[in-house]
Amino acid sequence: MSRFLFVVPPLVGHVNPAVGMAAELAARGHDVAWAGHLELVRQLAGADATVFGCAVPAQEVRRTADLKGPAALQFLWESFLIPLADAMAPGVRAAIEEFGPDVVVADQQALAGGLVADDLGLTWVTSATTSAELTNPLASMPKVEEWLNGLLGELRERIGGGAADPRFSPHGVLAFTTRELFGAGELPHANVWLIGPSLSTRPSTSDFPWEWIDPATPTVLISLGTANLDAGARFLATAVEALSGLALQAIVVDPAGLLGKDLGDHILVRGHVPQLELLKRLDAVVCHAGHNTVCESLWYGVPLVVAPIRDDQPIVAGQVVDAGAGVRVRFGRVTPKLLAGAIEAVLDEEQGFRSAARRIGQSFQDAGGSRAAADRLEELLVHAGT
Repeated sequence: MSRFLFVVPPLVGHVNPAVGMAAELAARGHDVAWAGHLELVRQLAGADATVFGCAVPAQEVRRTADLKGPAALQFLWESFLIPLADAMAPGVRAAIEEFGPDVVVADQQALAGGLVADDLGLTWVTSATTSAELTNPLASMPKVEEWLNGLLGELRERIGGGAADPRFSPHGVLAFTTRELFGAGELPHANVWLIGPSLSTRPSTSDFPWEWIDPATPTVLISLGTANLDAGARFLATAVEALSGLALQAIVVDPAGLLGKDLGDHILVRGHVPQLELLKRLDAVVCHAGHNTVCESLWYGVPLVVAPIRDDQPIVAGQVVDAGAGVRVRFGRVTPKLLAGAIEAVLDEEQGFRSAARRIGQSFQDAGGSRAAADRLEELLVHAGT
C-alpha cells in the first residue's frame, strides 16, 4: 500500500479533522505518519501514532480580541504562521526523508508542509480546516495581498518551495464544508474538493455527568473553543446572565476557570466536555464561530448563535447566517438581553433555524467526509502511477 504524511500545526481544531482522514486511510491498509507537535498529535491521534516531532516557536503567542481586520491578519501571519513555518521546516524535511511518503497532506496553517513538499517535488494536498480562505478575503485589499505574497516569498527563500501557494495545493484542496454552508462563491481552482466535515471517534477522559441533562428541557452549550481563553471572561459572564432568565438548561465550557461554580441548578460549568457526544443531546450552541464547532454542531442539526472574535470567525459566522442556520451577535458588545433573545430565536422551531441546520447537516453526511477525503487521496496515487 501507500504512505501518507500529515503535516499539522499545534492547534486542536486543525489536528482533529486530519485524525479522521488518517484513520480512514489506515483502515484501508495504508501507512500513515505525522509531522507536528509530538504530544498534541499523540493525544489526539492515539499513543501508537507514528509522529515525527517538529519544533514550534519558543515564544508563546498572545493577543487580545481588540485586534480587528488588517491588524489581526498582520498579527496572525507575522507572529504565528510565519514563525511556525520557520520552526517546523527542518522537522518536516526530516520526516519526509525518513518516512518517504507518496503523498503529503499539509494543513493550510502548517505552511512548511506544502512548501517543503513542493520543494522536493512530491505530490501534496492542502487540508483546509476552515473555508474562510476559499472566499478570497483579500480580493478587495490588493495592498494587503501584496504584503502577504511578500511574506510568503521571503519564507520560500528561507525554507524552500516552488511557485505554488502553500495554502492551495495545485494537486488538490480538501475543504471540510459543502455548498449548503459555503454558499455559491467561486472556488480558488478546480481541484478544491468540498467533502464535508471529517469527524472521528475521539478519546475522552471526561467524567461528564450525563444524568444532569433532562431530555424534556431544552439544552444549550456555551463554548468559545480552545484558542480564545484570553478573550472569554466578559462574554461568558454575559452568557450566564442571559441564561438566568430562560427556561432551559445550559452547559458552559470554562477551561480557564473564569466563572464561579455555584451558578444555579440549570447551569453546569465544566472545564472540558466531550463535545461530539454532547451535541447529540443539544438544542442549540452558542459559540465563537470556529469552523470545527460550527460544522460539528450542524452535522447534528443543531442551530447556532455565533459571536465571532477574530481570524476566520467573522466569515464563518456570515456563512451560518446566510444559510439560515443561526443568529449572529457582537462578541464584544452583546448584552444579556440581546443574547437571551438570540438563544430564544434559534430554539423557536417556527423560525426555521433548526430545519436549516438539519439540511446542512444532511449535506455534510452526504458529502462523505473522511471517506471522500480518502477516495480523493487514493485517486491521486492512481494518477501518479504509485
